Amino acid sequence: MKIVHIANFYGPKSGGIRTTLHHLGRGYQELGHEFTFVVPGNGFYCEETPSGRRITVPSVRLPFSGGYRIIRSNRDLRKLLTTLQPHRIEISDRFTLSSIGIWARNRKIPAVVFSHESLTGLASNYFPVSIQRMVNWHNRRLAGRFDYVITTTKFAAKEFIDIDVKNVVQVPLGVDLVSFTPHALDKRIHDDLSKGADYLIVHVGRMSPEKKPMRSIETIAELQRRGINAHLVYIGIGPMWNQMRDAAKDLPVTFLGYIADRNRVAAILASSDVSLAPGPIETFCLAALESIASGTPVVASHSSAVGEFLAIDSDSPAGATAANDAISFSDEVEKLLRGNPVEISLNCRKQAELFPWTRTIELLLAADLKSEEVLPSPQILRAA
Repeated sequence: MKIVHIANFYGPKSGGIRTTLHHLGRGYQELGHEFTFVVPGNGFYCEETPSGRRITVPSVRLPFSGGYRIIRSNRDLRKLLTTLQPHRIEISDRFTLSSIGIWARNRKIPAVVFSHESLTGLASNYFPVSIQRMVNWHNRRLAGRFDYVITTTKFAAKEFIDIDVKNVVQVPLGVDLVSFTPHALDKRIHDDLSKGADYLIVHVGRMSPEKKPMRSIETIAELQRRGINAHLVYIGIGPMWNQMRDAAKDLPVTFLGYIADRNRVAAILASSDVSLAPGPIETFCLAALESIASGTPVVASHSSAVGEFLAIDSDSPAGATAANDAISFSDEVEKLLRGNPVEISLNCRKQAELFPWTRTIELLLAADLKSEEVLPSPQILRAA
């Protein structure tokens, strides 16, 4: 089967979208499928990669996004798709690429769209008044253009289920269980990055307003006021870079920027004591899943989807959730630091092992879009 995935917001320093595309490509190809992914760039070119054929097409830079790009012309995309003749189309961008769903339907090509974000959450974050009616209209329109809307968590699916969308399915993303492992722990990394502190706290993510990265700085300041000797390291970049650095003056915080070496990221995660995921509207957060795969517990926002895969209501949680303020985050960090690190690490790894990329691929391919009998709407797929 020829699978073509078109995605915006993909670039050399992008996070979740890039990781997801690469693992989907490898997984599809291992099962004998042909995978092509089309992404924004400075011009048109094609190259073979371990994740499949990558086609870069002309794009425009989004202002105030920290370098993100979106594909410039859907007309050119349609011409490209005519040439590629895919058997299945996948879309990662609910805003500018939804017309591809109509084009595919007119040609009887199965097509799905990934909802990587909560539009309800984004609207509440950026608009002072409710625009829920507009959000509901957009979500109905989006779902009507594709065979299925793929969501990664119950949290992500909720805004579609609430308006009775029938073609929404849930397929959790996966984690690289080989690269991200407790065996990557390196005491030298812990000692080097903690700069003499007792504990190393890590935050991996994009520095953008909707992710509330400032909460991690507020948390380390609160921990310091409590007499807890901890040091925070940030991995990532974004439009709030300068603001974050200014806010962290005189605090035990180190900014490492974007790290391209995934093995280096894995070693830092495994060598940290706690990982922070403060984004209140995260629909999945791969960095959090990579943290627990590395044996490092996560403290996440209680209003996000992250708690869904931390098993917080079980006897062996992989972290905790907290209210969206520094005091609550600090409370949960402090509890984890007082726990048994070996037991916590084992709990984290055990939970992460429920989310291999092979399972994600299996669930995506189970959605045989040519047969309603295989995936009767509105069935929700869940991880085993």
